[in-house]
Amino acid sequence: MPAVLEAVLIGLLTSQFAFVVTTVYLHRALAHRAITLKPPIAFACRVVIWIATGTRPRQWVAVHRKHHAYTDKEGDPHSPVVFGYPLVQFGNAILYRKVARNPVAVSRYARDLPGDRWDKVLFDHALLGLGIGVAILVAVLGWEMALIAATVHASLYLLGGGAINAIGHKWGKRPHDNLATNNQWLAWCVAGEGLHNNHHAATTSGRLSMAKGEFDPGWWAVRVLVLLRWATVRHDKPVRKPARV
Repeated sequence: MPAVLEAVLIGLLTSQFAFVVTTVYLHRALAHRAITLKPPIAFACRVVIWIATGTRPRQWVAVHRKHHAYTDKEGDPHSPVVFGYPLVQFGNAILYRKVARNPVAVSRYARDLPGDRWDKVLFDHALLGLGIGVAILVAVLGWEMALIAATVHASLYLLGGGAINAIGHKWGKRPHDNLATNNQWLAWCVAGEGLHNNHHAATTSGRLSMAKGEFDPGWWAVRVLVLLRWATVRHDKPVRKPARV
């Protein structure tokens, strides 16, 4: 296999692994408590997301919970209804940082995730984490191929995250009564997160696929963790509200 193609493939696989950790750890476990990870697994995910994306979990959780509190209306951090599709798709990271860097918003929406000593020493230092991630790629591939792999990974991760918010609130199916959409093709690319209408219909479900023909790769990862007894699931289908009498 040519070295350049190998570097591109490694970048692609790195981005996919980052999407899996994002959906399992940041989204389903932390933001919605849909699953519970054993402490060593949670810590491992914390390390992976730090070196792969530089993300601070409590900031990610705060931004996402605010999105659910103000979905597609003023106050939503990254709605295409509010900001327009191009800005959310290509500038999602900029919109994210506006809330992530607001200590009041982070304190309000992630009050259950206070900083700890590990944050002070390691995880609050995003550039350090990213630097370690790049150093690992350089050690494995050499600096030229590492640059290609890192560029592919960063581009796909940022564009994929933007697509979840932009495409996922503009185009696709709406089987449930909310403004988010389902796009199975996007779900294949971002570890199941393209089934966004389903997620907004049942935010505490560990599984995002609900109907025949829907596939949630992130759920497959959750199932492996459950089989290994490294995780437990709150529930894996929508919780129906009791009918009014």
